[in-house]
Amino acid sequence: MRVDKYLKNTRLIKRRTLAKRVADQERIKINGKIAKASANVAVGDEIEIKFGQNSVTIQVKEVKEVVRKQEAALLYTVIKEERNN
Repeated sequence: MRVDKYLKNTRLIKRRTLAKRVADQERIKINGKIAKASANVAVGDEIEIKFGQNSVTIQVKEVKEVVRKQEAALLYTVIKEERNN
């Protein structure tokens, strides 16, 4: 599954177009490498996302095409969260 679609399905980023824009700005890394919006995500991958001064690193637990709101947080595990306020 594409990383932009995965981030939308997990509700980490609200819209797929926004996820694509974040990827185009090189603020998403998969397993330590800068990822394009079309990069594939697999179970076990680590995704780092930068939101301005903040960043979050997650590990992919499951990949699903259709996800209910209640199930979205079960698709990943937060490994590290940095907030610089």
